[in-house]
Amino acid sequence: MTSSICFKGGTAVITGAAGGVGGGLARKAAALGMNLVLADLDAGQLDAFAATLDAEVLTVPTDVTDPAAVEALAERAWQRFGRVDLLFNNAGIMSAGLLWEISPENFRRCLSINVLGIHHGIHAFVPRMLKAGIPAHIVNTASMGGFVSSPMMAPYNAGKSAVVFLTEALYSELKMVQAPIGVSVLDPGPVQSGIFDAPFGDGGGNPAVRRFIDDIHHHIASDGGITPDQSAENTFAAIQAGEFWILPYREPLDTLLRQRTEGILARRAPGAATE
Repeated sequence: MTSSICFKGGTAVITGAAGGVGGGLARKAAALGMNLVLADLDAGQLDAFAATLDAEVLTVPTDVTDPAAVEALAERAWQRFGRVDLLFNNAGIMSAGLLWEISPENFRRCLSINVLGIHHGIHAFVPRMLKAGIPAHIVNTASMGGFVSSPMMAPYNAGKSAVVFLTEALYSELKMVQAPIGVSVLDPGPVQSGIFDAPFGDGGGNPAVRRFIDDIHHHIASDGGITPDQSAENTFAAIQAGEFWILPYREPLDTLLRQRTEGILARRAPGAATE
């Protein structure tokens, strides 16, 4: 199914927009002639990034963990542009460490941004989209960590797997009410972004944790990752094609998913297939 949403002249709302995956999405939306509503926690970084874009841009510093702040974001988007065609619930953080060394505060913060932030976006925007009655599309950013688990990334894995299930439910529920709103879950794959710059929280002093994350970061930064702009190209092409699963790294993910599923069906312990 091909999407019928309006790109040129439409409006895209992007959380976590000041850099990384969100920055790539903003640049692609601007290149397509869309109006932009950009949200991020850092107002200065957000305004500096917006100044680089050739588009009509509204910046709204937003803490996605605060439902009132996300409600205000939606209100300002409609006040400024009168419509929202694309909603990218993209804000997210990494949290790494041994599970017993991660404080409840840091674990809660990771889930609050990565999961509750998406629900706050859905709660604020979907009723307005339904009332508008025009074709629209919502993309929730998950991760490969939402499909397969990894040691030392438990809060991130827990949150991103929740995003996958949440997005499946949203898709089914909007179909049930026959809404003209498409839904996609995005696993960008390894993208060259700043998400690994300060991921450690409580576990940063543990050498094993630091080596593990540094190895991932090095792999992505060298030859294992794509740029945010390449990620955005993949994402918009999938939206245009009406795809639910935006999984550009199909072969490695399919292999890992197959191993995981076979391991569950065989009742193997996690990691047993690769030990």
